[in-house]
Amino acid sequence: MPFEAQVLELLSNVPHWLSTIIISALPVLELRGAIPIAIGVYGMSPTSAYLLAVVGNMIPVIPLLLYLDPVSSYLRRFWIFDSFFTWLFERTHRNHSDRFEKFGILALTLFVAVPLPVTGAWTGCAAAFVFGIKFRHSFLAILAGVLIAGLIVSTLTVTGINTMELFSGIIQ
Repeated sequence: MPFEAQVLELLSNVPHWLSTIIISALPVLELRGAIPIAIGVYGMSPTSAYLLAVVGNMIPVIPLLLYLDPVSSYLRRFWIFDSFFTWLFERTHRNHSDRFEKFGILALTLFVAVPLPVTGAWTGCAAAFVFGIKFRHSFLAILAGVLIAGLIVSTLTVTGINTMELFSGIIQ
């Protein structure tokens, strides 16, 4: 059974508005999964789906931004975690530092705004941590990225549903 189906089954007894918030707070699905589910499965309006998904997607951002540094500092006391964080930081700096140096906070916003796998609020928090971006700037950049991603996903979802309905009417 696909992961999305497992999540829907797990949340089957939860009100749809709360399920949308929970799904959008999950690190794998985020609002990229919550909005299509809310509109396509739960039958919510695009506006309701968008607003609930944005709220849900932003819930983990504050704790992540506040606690990634202390948690990683604590874990770095153990050699395996120290090796992992060293590898992660070096890899991230090598692959993304040019963009972050050139575009600054805008790069973080655009990174979060692109509705693709591994580009969302959770990964944006990790990138902000790795690049040492201050909380206020990180939060605002991630919020802007989530708002943009939500608009993109909502538009694509509604367009896809309307297109499918149009073609199913033509085929019948």
